Amino acid sequence: MKSFLIAVQVFYFFVIIFISESTKAQTAYVSNTGDNTVSIINVAISILKATIPVNSSPGCVAVNPSGSKVYISCAGANTINIINTSSNTVSNTINVGSNPRGLSVSPDGSKVYVANYLGNTVSVINSLTNAVSTTISVGSYPTGVSVSPDGSKVYVGNYGSNTISVINSFTNTVTNTISVGNEPFGISVSPDGSKVYVANYGSSTVNVINTATNSVSDTINVGIGPEGLSMSPDGDKVYVANYTGNSVSIINTATNNVLKTITVGNNPIGISVSPDGSEIYTANSNSSSVSVISSNTNTVTGTINVGSHPVAFGNFISTYPNNGIDSPSTNSQSISIYLNPVLENLQVQSLLQIKDIEITDITGRLLCATTGNSINCNSLAKGIHLVWVNTERGIVVKKFIKE
Repeated sequence: MKSFLIAVQVFYFFVIIFISESTKAQTAYVSNTGDNTVSIINVAISILKATIPVNSSPGCVAVNPSGSKVYISCAGANTINIINTSSNTVSNTINVGSNPRGLSVSPDGSKVYVANYLGNTVSVINSLTNAVSTTISVGSYPTGVSVSPDGSKVYVGNYGSNTISVINSFTNTVTNTISVGNEPFGISVSPDGSKVYVANYGSSTVNVINTATNSVSDTINVGIGPEGLSMSPDGDKVYVANYTGNSVSIINTATNNVLKTITVGNNPIGISVSPDGSEIYTANSNSSSVSVISSNTNTVTGTINVGSHPVAFGNFISTYPNNGIDSPSTNSQSISIYLNPVLENLQVQSLLQIKDIEITDITGRLLCATTGNSINCNSLAKGIHLVWVNTERGIVVKKFIKE
């Protein structure tokens, strides 16, 4: 009888419902050229988590596929800083060519391609040795870089030549040069590798390149001064940051028509789509902010203040961050959460070492925290809450409902 009453008490006091356990990205790394820092944003709750110093004039960002490293090009120092995402500190610095700008990581994470704007070259970094393995001559003032999904080709936008250099990644040679609009800036390859989208700053257009023929198949008018662009994970949409127009153009890739233009902060440069495609983030260089756009409503749903003159040109959202939700080495099933009805504590069990636990509401507002493996829930209001369990291998988030 006693056990039955306890079971009833547990049922009515707390009903734990695990709604979802995301394995998508939850961390954005925004480079701030004005104060030589990188702002680290928890994407799940749109909160600035940390700010770290880097070398002079950090501009462009690329996250490796595993989410373990973030590469920052520092144009003022002619270097690439590597951020270790488990500690959010600069772990390595690599010397490259003159005035490095855009950079992109190969799909297997083994290489990093860096466009050296004043050197008219691309540096190829071996990610295992953190050293430049070769340097490739391209067009004038190379800026944007994008690697094909199969890793066989690297597309480089030459701002001063109005061309795209196509590099064979196996031979490290330029195999084709494609004429595009004026002052090409951002580049993005479609998920199937069949198309390349190029933002032309000087002509306020986006060119669509057919990769089978290496020729421009379409030209799309967008906002004034497009710079960064990013593609949705399913390849259905391309989001273009219009620097002079203070806006984002949304392109339907099936029709190559602009679906909508959204006003954001002043002078957006970097733009990145979350891996689940639900949100788009723009780095607004003259607003010192990041705008958050919902892909469902195509409206700005939030603004996050960051450092001075944020650029974040490139893919600045990590895929599996150690300080986000579920890194590859931290399976959510390895964490168990249950309620002690007598102590009114939420107990967390894990084979991994637990560093700390936080409970927030669904907006990300911190409600309580502890450095142990249990946390008091008596003061929590009824409703949905998030439990953030920070382990030695990353953070796992679980949702529960207090009834």
